[in-house]
Amino acid sequence: MRYWWVNQNQTYRHEVPGGYLWSPKRKSNGHTNPFYEFMREVAPGDVVFSFSDVAIKAIGIVRSHAYEAPKPMEFGSVGAYWDRIGWRVDVGFHRLVHAIRPIDHIDRIAPLLPRRYAPLQLSGRGQQSVYLTSLPGVLALELADLIGHEARVILRGDRIEDSLAPSAVGLVEWEEHQIAALRSDESLTPTVRDAVVLARRGQGLFKQRVMAIEHRCRLTGVDRIEHLRASHCKPWRDADNVERLDGENGLLLTPDADHLFDRGFLGFEDSGRVLVSPVAHLRSIRAMGLDLETMTHVGSFSAGQRAYLQFHRQNVFLQARLRDD
Repeated sequence: MRYWWVNQNQTYRHEVPGGYLWSPKRKSNGHTNPFYEFMREVAPGDVVFSFSDVAIKAIGIVRSHAYEAPKPMEFGSVGAYWDRIGWRVDVGFHRLVHAIRPIDHIDRIAPLLPRRYAPLQLSGRGQQSVYLTSLPGVLALELADLIGHEARVILRGDRIEDSLAPSAVGLVEWEEHQIAALRSDESLTPTVRDAVVLARRGQGLFKQRVMAIEHRCRLTGVDRIEHLRASHCKPWRDADNVERLDGENGLLLTPDADHLFDRGFLGFEDSGRVLVSPVAHLRSIRAMGLDLETMTHVGSFSAGQRAYLQFHRQNVFLQARLRDD
């Protein structure tokens, strides 16, 4: 686990409710910016302290590595000079009941600030040039002590609010950007372009290829093809065009099961054992008609499927712990 500080004076009202961080890749002059480069070092499970309007108002748990994404439309005129494509990281934020002003505790914080890339001035005011920066563990724990019980609980991982699920908005925006790029890619034939776009919806050639391997929903047993979707194990957004159409990169699932698998609430081991994420809301899954108590094993997978399922477990399946209720 690593600890991060993000200055969100201009973007807090978008990024915290939206569950993400976003930065350009470079400065407007094309030079690298260490505070944008840090986006590429963030990893799932890391902790982010959100600073806005002189206070630490939220703490987030990182849910993804950085991926390319368009500048959020809700930013409007903020950062008008920024490039349209930047880095995005999904984060589950917890808004603090006990927000603190670092300036009120600067005597305890200042000695722990890093010498390089510090998020605060010694006066306790934020560094205007800093977006995202790394925090020493000792400083992160000091901040948690100042905030109190809710921060210590989040850092221990005992209780994180339901906002932990990845930002669907961010993923949809990026996939739409990818689809637009595909449609303008003259290196692909129209047939291939259409097939790849349809594959995102679990239809067309991709579904036919999955049907050559799979014959029913692994979780529910439904075998009427009109009620099934071809769901990617390695997500469409992360795959190349060959992988997007590879039948072994898919499972036939009912719409509810497809949603749970696509968002990382369910997964599968190579042996066929069903994995249920601690992030999943069990009552909702039961209301969908999925009996988790009996869904312990769904049969074996081919070698090709196992390779794609490994990617899903490592990059999609949600591992973090949530409260039990």
